[in-house]
Amino acid sequence: MFIIGKKPKLTSSRQEFLFTAIYIGAVLISLAVIYISYLPHSLWNDIVAFFMTLTLSPVPSIGIALPAPSNPAVHTNLFLVGFQFAIAVGIIEIIVLFLRIVFHSSISRKAETIENIVFWLGTAYLITAYLLNITVVAEWFVFWAGLLLVFGLALVVRAFILIASRR
Repeated sequence: MFIIGKKPKLTSSRQEFLFTAIYIGAVLISLAVIYISYLPHSLWNDIVAFFMTLTLSPVPSIGIALPAPSNPAVHTNLFLVGFQFAIAVGIIEIIVLFLRIVFHSSISRKAETIENIVFWLGTAYLITAYLLNITVVAEWFVFWAGLLLVFGLALVVRAFILIASRR
């Protein structure tokens, strides 16, 4: 029974469940908005066309071949959708971080959320830097190398936050 003037206390597991529900719902809404904004074109057909154009291309200076689109400049609209999704998820992560701070989540959950922010906003930057203006297949591989770098950076940021919190 609720007493007037007192807020019911959320347990940690219930609070995390609510954050997860908010996160998943917001991501699904973002996907729907991006899909609707892309509607003059068929997003599904563009995704299928992208995968149909993948060929084995040599990675510069390594001598091995990895999948890459045969003409990446044709897929600029699809890369723009990827950018919009990365920005949307980055913003959602910022909102989740704010909620975690307000509701006093554990430092490990806050660190995980900050790691996700670094990853998604870093991915958005890489898409604009390499894929939206792509002219040669070599930039495709630079994008993937950059994505590995951003992933590593995000892990290091999380580790530093956890180390700093241990004081």
